[in-house]
Amino acid sequence: MTREDKKIVALCGGVGGAKLAYGLNRLLGAKLSIIVNTGDDFEHLGLSVSPDLDTVVYTLGELADEERGWGRAGESWNFMDALGGLGGETWFRLGDRDLALHVLRSRALRAGVSLTDFTRELAQRSNIAAAILPMSDDPFATMIVTADERMSFQRYFVGAQAQPVVKRIEFDNPGKGTATNAVLQSIGNADAIILCPSNPYLSIDPILAVPGLLPALEKAEAPIVAVSPLVGGRAIKGPTAKIMSELGVETNCASIVRHYPFLDGFVMDQVDQSDAEQIKIPVHLTDTIMRSKDERISLARACLKFLEHFNR
Repeated sequence: MTREDKKIVALCGGVGGAKLAYGLNRLLGAKLSIIVNTGDDFEHLGLSVSPDLDTVVYTLGELADEERGWGRAGESWNFMDALGGLGGETWFRLGDRDLALHVLRSRALRAGVSLTDFTRELAQRSNIAAAILPMSDDPFATMIVTADERMSFQRYFVGAQAQPVVKRIEFDNPGKGTATNAVLQSIGNADAIILCPSNPYLSIDPILAVPGLLPALEKAEAPIVAVSPLVGGRAIKGPTAKIMSELGVETNCASIVRHYPFLDGFVMDQVDQSDAEQIKIPVHLTDTIMRSKDERISLARACLKFLEHFNR
């Protein structure tokens, strides 16, 4: 079996994770399943918004705004301008093109369609071969505890620009939601599992916190590797290093490996070679910065090649 024939599962957050997912999708197509964080989903202006799911769909569907790093390409902001003129909330910006997706998803969910089924149809309409799977069909909110308050993820990340000092991260599961059957089956059937270079605390931990998901990973026969979100002790994008520092965790690759005790291997940037001495599992050094689409594919290919070293 060649690496392109294997069934791969990727755990993924937003922008950084979506870049590697793009490369994996280009190499694997329908052999790839992507389990996406929905801990930052929320209702805004009466609409159901799923930022990480949408980022993955837009990125893999060649619809993403590559310059801004989020949202759709060719976006306009007439709705937000009009909303602001009427005194409405404008702290979380929804583009005119982006609104179409939120309206359709909100109508579907109110009609009883699951988030998994809606996302499957959305991916098909976007000509995406990979399966894009929400981590749960139920509300499962990431909450940020600071010195002053407990706030929802989007209020922290967008509203407060991730500036407050993080004391603790919690997860709300009001409906006692669990991992979906699609997610659990994808893990059980996987030949290998990759944790994308997403924020461990804000993007991957919410996935692992969903009841049923971490036990499925721990029971999986497939090897599990992670790609470091840090390069030279810093995150390419987002507050990963900031949060690690605030939680009293050293900002290096060894800390990322300790955060995921179930790993079989670790992919990290060549500039962090000195960290490899502290890591007790197999390490693959490569270029992990994905400036172009070709580099996304190259990193995906390096991950798949690394996985060939593991046999279970």
